[in-house]
Order: sequence, then C-alpha cells, then structure tokens
Amino acid sequence: MNICIVGATGNVGRKILEVLDKKNFSFDQLYLVASEKSVGKKILFKKNEYIVSNLEDFDFSKCDITFFSAGGKIAEKFAVKAAKHSIVIDNSSFFRMDPDVPLIVPQVNSGDLKNMKKNIIANANCSTIQMVIALKPLHEIFKIKRIIVSTYQSVSGAGKEPMDELIEQTKLALDNEKISSKNFTKQIAFNAIPHIDVFSNDGYTKEEMKMIYETKKILDKEINVTATCVRVPVLVSHAESVNIEFEKEFTLEKVVDLLKSAEGCTVVSEQKDGGYVTQLEAEGKDDTFISRIRKDNTNEKALNLWIVSDNLLRGAALNAVEIAEAYIKTK
Repeated sequence: MNICIVGATGNVGRKILEVLDKKNFSFDQLYLVASEKSVGKKILFKKNEYIVSNLEDFDFSKCDITFFSAGGKIAEKFAVKAAKHSIVIDNSSFFRMDPDVPLIVPQVNSGDLKNMKKNIIANANCSTIQMVIALKPLHEIFKIKRIIVSTYQSVSGAGKEPMDELIEQTKLALDNEKISSKNFTKQIAFNAIPHIDVFSNDGYTKEEMKMIYETKKILDKEINVTATCVRVPVLVSHAESVNIEFEKEFTLEKVVDLLKSAEGCTVVSEQKDGGYVTQLEAEGKDDTFISRIRKDNTNEKALNLWIVSDNLLRGAALNAVEIAEAYIKTK
C-alpha cells in the first residue's frame, strides 16, 4: 500500500505523519506533496528522509490512499483527479455535504463508508468530531432531540500564521505596544472573538453552519442543532459547552457509565477545584475529554457537558488516519 499526504508541510499534514508513526501504520511507499513553495523541502520520518514533491504535476496513480490537508481550494482542484487512482481522505469542508461522499467519524458512523461513490471520504470539522464522539453513545440510548453548543476554539484551527499572530500580539500587549490584526477581525490576544469564518444571511457564520449540518449528516438528520462559535486566545485544542435535550428520561449515573465505556472518550468530571479538563491539558492527547457533567436544572430531560479535544490531533489528523483504518477493514 502506498500513501500520499497532500499539504505535508502544514500543521495537519505533519500531525498525520505523527499519527502514522505512533500507530505504526503499515505502508510500502510514502509520498509527501505540497505547493510549489515547499517543493524540495526534506522531512524526516521513521529515520528516512523524504523530499516534498510538487502538487501541480504529481502522479496520483502511484498512490492507494491520499490524505488531503491543504484546504478547500486545493481539494476542489485536485481531489477528483487523485480519486481516479486513489482513495481520497479530505480534511477540508469542500466535500462534506456532498450526498455521494461519506462524512466519517469512525467511532460514530464508519458504516457509512459503504455509501462512497466517488472514491472520496470527507473528514468532519474538528469541532463537530469531538462533539459527536461524546454524543453518539448518549443518542443511542436516550435519543437526542436538540443540541445547543457554544465553542471556544483555539487559533490553530485557522492555521500556523494565526498561531504566530497570537504569540506576537501577546508580546506586544504585555509591552504596551500598538497591536494590529492580520488574520482576525479584532485583536485575539487577551480577547475572545464570536466570529469564525464568513457570515451568512441569517446571521450564523459558516463555522456554525458546518457544526449544524455535519452533526445532522453524521449523527441523525432529525436532531435540531444551534451553535455559536468563538475564537479564543489558546494555541491548540477546542472546548465546547454543550446542552443536550433528550426525548427520554436519563440518570447521571447512566450517562457517566456510557461515556466512560465509549471509544475515544475520557471522563474527568468531579465537583471540586480542578476536577475537569482544560484545553491546555488536552493538547497532544488522542481522547475527547468530557467534564462538568450535570443535569440542566431548567429541563428534566436536558444535560450539560464540557467537551475538550486537541483539534489538530483528534479533530483532524487522528480522525483521518482512523478513517483510513476503517476503510482498509472494509476491503
């Protein structure tokens, strides 16, 4: 089996390499591909040195599985071309709502791989992934009626340059220097910005609509979802405050038991100082962490959760590699 990573020099591309290494993923040949500005760069992987190839003229017939982690515009231009020869696992949003492209979170809906018609599999939005992993076991037993989610998303979700901007702005703020914003609509250092991606006519942003539509496609189209997505001055990991209304009655004991036994979930929910997981603590970890588990005291069929996960790892690279593993099992 030959593997290709498009966008190999980016944040997610490098994380995919880390996951492949950690999982000891079996392959024969590895091809690292990127835009012209990265061509010729050398990347060390498993004690072997790989030279980055040019995406524009790369021959995808050499590959069996191709990971795309270079954004929607690149996926739009090259993924269909690659899919003529290779199974494509795309991390962008471009194919997610295509009815002929399965949108997969393996712990939730790996069975949807049978619906693949274009040799393309879509990786879900990082915020959606961590939420549906936590909600899937609860939906199976109590049936979710409605989800209200507010996200606290790290700057790494926007790329490396926004991460650099947060660091630089923080230094300038501490030195009482003038701050200008390049990658955000307002200052991100010591601030929270309730705006991720472009606005639609109804006032929601594209990021919020991704969570709404993707949750329905992955989990259940009948669930009502509303979201508010906020960028916060954290480098890595996303957090979410989630209110879930069920159709059936539930007990906290059963909820905790279900979450503790769910694949990919770790429960840390104690009613004491520090009895919860923060974004900083989730960085570099594979699991989705669930804390602050409590009943909604205004609705006997509703529950509140605090969900935290590393957006680059759990929310992108790890999910992509797990999709590849799930696909291989179908062969």
